[in-house]
Amino acid sequence: MISRYTGLDKRYIDDSNLRVPIFHFTKELLRNEKRTVGRIDSRFKGIDESAAGEDPEYDPSIAAIRPPYTTTFNSYVRGELGYKTDLEYYILGEGITSPWQWGPPGRTGFPDTSDDLRQAFSKNPYMKLYVASGYFDLATPFFATEYTLSHMGLDPSLRGNIRTGEYEAGHMVYIDTKSLAQLKREVGDFVSNALK
Repeated sequence: MISRYTGLDKRYIDDSNLRVPIFHFTKELLRNEKRTVGRIDSRFKGIDESAAGEDPEYDPSIAAIRPPYTTTFNSYVRGELGYKTDLEYYILGEGITSPWQWGPPGRTGFPDTSDDLRQAFSKNPYMKLYVASGYFDLATPFFATEYTLSHMGLDPSLRGNIRTGEYEAGHMVYIDTKSLAQLKREVGDFVSNALK
Protein backbone atom coordinates (compact mmCIF):
# COMPACT_ATOMS: atom_id res chain seq x y z
CA MET A 1 0.00 0.00 0.00
CA ILE A 2 2.74 2.51 0.96
CA SER A 3 4.65 1.61 -2.19
CA ARG A 4 1.61 2.37 -4.33
CA TYR A 5 1.09 5.77 -2.68
CA THR A 6 4.74 6.87 -2.68
CA GLY A 7 6.21 5.27 -5.79
CA LEU A 8 9.01 3.75 -3.72
CA ASP A 9 10.05 0.12 -4.01
CA LYS A 10 8.43 -2.19 -1.42
CA ARG A 11 11.84 -3.56 -0.39
CA TYR A 12 13.19 -0.04 0.23
CA ILE A 13 10.17 0.78 2.40
CA ASP A 14 10.59 -2.46 4.37
CA ASP A 15 14.33 -1.80 4.79
CA SER A 16 13.43 1.66 6.11
CA ASN A 17 11.05 0.16 8.71
CA LEU A 18 8.13 1.92 7.00
CA ARG A 19 9.63 5.37 7.84
CA VAL A 20 11.32 7.20 4.99
CA PRO A 21 12.80 10.60 5.86
CA ILE A 22 11.99 13.32 3.32
CA PHE A 23 15.57 13.71 2.05
CA HIS A 24 15.86 9.95 1.58
CA PHE A 25 12.59 10.05 -0.38
CA THR A 26 13.85 12.85 -2.64
CA LYS A 27 16.96 10.79 -3.42
CA GLU A 28 15.24 7.40 -3.76
CA LEU A 29 12.10 8.19 -5.81
CA LEU A 30 13.88 8.53 -9.18
CA ARG A 31 17.13 6.76 -8.31
CA ASN A 32 16.65 4.34 -11.22
CA GLU A 33 16.70 7.38 -13.56
CA LYS A 34 19.73 8.84 -11.70
CA ARG A 35 17.63 11.85 -10.75
CA THR A 36 16.45 13.48 -7.51
CA VAL A 37 13.30 15.48 -6.79
CA GLY A 38 12.87 18.75 -4.93
CA ARG A 39 11.71 19.01 -1.33
CA ILE A 40 10.07 22.41 -1.81
CA ASP A 41 8.49 21.27 -5.08
CA SER A 42 8.86 17.63 -6.08
CA ARG A 43 8.04 18.42 -9.73
CA PHE A 44 11.63 19.70 -10.12
CA LYS A 45 14.32 17.15 -10.97
CA GLY A 46 18.00 17.31 -10.09
CA ILE A 47 21.14 15.45 -11.08
CA ASP A 48 23.67 14.45 -8.44
CA GLU A 49 27.24 13.39 -9.14
CA SER A 50 26.29 9.86 -8.07
CA ALA A 51 23.02 8.00 -7.79
CA ALA A 52 24.39 6.31 -4.67
CA GLY A 53 23.93 7.73 -1.19
CA GLU A 54 20.98 8.54 1.01
CA ASP A 55 20.51 12.31 0.57
CA PRO A 56 20.51 14.52 -2.52
CA GLU A 57 23.37 17.01 -3.01
CA TYR A 58 20.93 19.92 -3.30
CA ASP A 59 17.24 20.73 -3.69
CA PRO A 60 16.57 21.23 -7.42
CA SER A 61 13.42 23.24 -6.72
CA ILE A 62 15.31 25.77 -4.58
CA ALA A 63 18.13 25.90 -7.16
CA ALA A 64 15.56 26.85 -9.82
CA ILE A 65 13.45 29.23 -7.74
CA ARG A 66 16.00 31.11 -5.60
CA PRO A 67 17.91 33.03 -8.33
CA PRO A 68 14.93 34.77 -9.99
CA TYR A 69 13.29 35.61 -6.65
CA THR A 70 16.54 36.96 -5.21
CA THR A 71 17.12 39.12 -8.28
CA THR A 72 13.55 40.39 -8.31
CA PHE A 73 13.58 41.22 -4.60
CA ASN A 74 16.90 43.05 -4.80
CA SER A 75 15.79 44.99 -7.88
CA TYR A 76 12.55 46.02 -6.16
CA VAL A 77 13.96 47.12 -2.78
CA ARG A 78 17.03 48.82 -4.23
CA GLY A 79 15.54 50.24 -7.43
CA GLU A 80 11.92 51.05 -6.70
CA LEU A 81 12.08 51.54 -2.91
CA GLY A 82 15.56 53.07 -2.91
CA TYR A 83 16.75 50.97 0.04
CA LYS A 84 20.53 50.89 0.23
CA THR A 85 22.56 48.53 2.40
CA ASP A 86 25.65 46.37 2.29
CA LEU A 87 23.99 43.79 4.52
CA GLU A 88 23.22 40.43 2.96
CA TYR A 89 19.55 39.54 2.54
CA TYR A 90 18.88 35.85 3.05
CA ILE A 91 16.38 34.16 0.76
CA LEU A 92 14.30 31.11 1.76
CA GLY A 93 15.58 30.79 5.31
CA GLU A 94 19.30 30.99 4.63
CA GLY A 95 21.18 32.71 7.41
CA ILE A 96 19.12 31.11 10.15
CA THR A 97 21.50 29.66 12.68
CA SER A 98 21.35 25.97 13.36
CA PRO A 99 19.74 24.54 15.33
CA TRP A 100 16.77 26.76 14.61
CA GLN A 101 15.27 27.94 17.91
CA TRP A 102 11.50 28.21 18.07
CA GLY A 103 9.68 28.55 21.33
CA PRO A 104 11.07 28.09 24.83
CA PRO A 105 14.72 27.07 25.41
CA GLY A 106 15.23 23.33 25.30
CA ARG A 107 12.28 22.70 23.00
CA THR A 108 13.23 19.98 20.53
CA GLY A 109 11.59 18.15 17.65
CA PHE A 110 9.53 19.88 15.01
CA PRO A 111 7.82 23.26 15.37
CA ASP A 112 4.20 22.78 16.45
CA THR A 113 1.95 25.80 16.76
CA SER A 114 -1.31 23.86 16.80
CA ASP A 115 -1.96 24.40 20.53
CA ASP A 116 -1.22 28.12 20.18
CA LEU A 117 -3.63 28.22 17.23
CA ARG A 118 -6.32 26.37 19.19
CA GLN A 119 -5.92 28.82 22.07
CA ALA A 120 -6.14 31.79 19.71
CA PHE A 121 -9.42 30.49 18.28
CA SER A 122 -10.76 29.85 21.79
CA LYS A 123 -9.92 33.41 22.85
CA ASN A 124 -11.25 34.96 19.64
CA PRO A 125 -14.06 32.90 18.09
CA TYR A 126 -14.32 35.45 15.25
CA MET A 127 -10.81 34.70 14.00
CA LYS A 128 -10.58 33.16 10.53
CA LEU A 129 -7.79 31.11 8.97
CA TYR A 130 -6.97 30.14 5.40
CA VAL A 131 -4.24 27.57 4.69
CA ALA A 132 -2.94 27.03 1.15
CA SER A 133 -1.11 23.78 0.42
CA GLY A 134 0.61 22.40 -2.66
CA TYR A 135 0.31 18.74 -3.54
CA PHE A 136 4.00 18.60 -4.51
CA ASP A 137 5.32 20.30 -1.36
CA LEU A 138 7.38 17.86 0.71
CA ALA A 139 8.49 20.56 3.18
CA THR A 140 4.97 21.20 4.47
CA PRO A 141 2.90 18.35 2.99
CA PHE A 142 -0.73 19.21 2.27
CA PHE A 143 -2.19 16.34 4.27
CA ALA A 144 -0.21 17.41 7.34
CA THR A 145 -2.48 20.48 7.44
CA GLU A 146 -5.62 18.36 7.52
CA TYR A 147 -4.11 16.05 10.12
CA THR A 148 -3.06 18.95 12.35
CA LEU A 149 -6.40 20.73 12.09
CA SER A 150 -8.25 17.50 12.85
CA HIS A 151 -6.10 16.68 15.90
CA MET A 152 -5.58 20.02 17.62
CA GLY A 153 -8.60 19.74 19.91
CA LEU A 154 -10.47 22.69 18.36
CA ASP A 155 -14.06 23.04 19.50
CA PRO A 156 -16.31 21.79 16.65
CA SER A 157 -18.20 25.09 16.62
CA LEU A 158 -15.00 26.84 15.50
CA ARG A 159 -13.93 24.45 12.72
CA GLY A 160 -16.04 26.42 10.23
CA ASN A 161 -13.68 29.39 10.72
CA ILE A 162 -10.93 27.50 8.91
CA ARG A 163 -10.68 27.08 5.15
CA THR A 164 -8.07 25.14 3.23
CA GLY A 165 -7.09 25.15 -0.41
CA GLU A 166 -5.10 22.49 -2.19
CA TYR A 167 -3.17 23.31 -5.34
CA GLU A 168 -1.37 21.51 -8.18
CA ALA A 169 1.84 23.19 -7.03
CA GLY A 170 4.69 22.98 -4.58
CA HIS A 171 5.53 25.09 -1.52
CA MET A 172 5.40 28.34 -3.50
CA VAL A 173 1.90 27.97 -4.97
CA TYR A 174 2.22 31.26 -6.86
CA ILE A 175 4.98 30.08 -9.24
CA ASP A 176 2.37 28.06 -11.14
CA THR A 177 0.10 30.37 -13.20
CA LYS A 178 -3.00 28.16 -12.91
CA SER A 179 -2.52 27.69 -9.16
CA LEU A 180 -1.87 31.42 -8.70
CA ALA A 181 -5.21 32.24 -10.37
CA GLN A 182 -6.95 29.66 -8.17
CA LEU A 183 -5.21 31.02 -5.04
CA LYS A 184 -6.20 34.61 -5.89
CA ARG A 185 -9.82 33.59 -6.41
CA GLU A 186 -10.06 31.45 -3.27
CA VAL A 187 -8.26 33.92 -0.99
CA GLY A 188 -10.47 36.72 -2.39
CA ASP A 189 -13.58 34.68 -1.56
CA PHE A 190 -12.18 33.89 1.88
CA VAL A 191 -11.50 37.55 2.68
CA SER A 192 -14.94 38.62 1.36
CA ASN A 193 -16.69 36.00 3.46
CA ALA A 194 -14.57 36.76 6.55
CA LEU A 195 -15.76 40.36 6.47
CA LYS A 196 -19.44 39.36 6.64
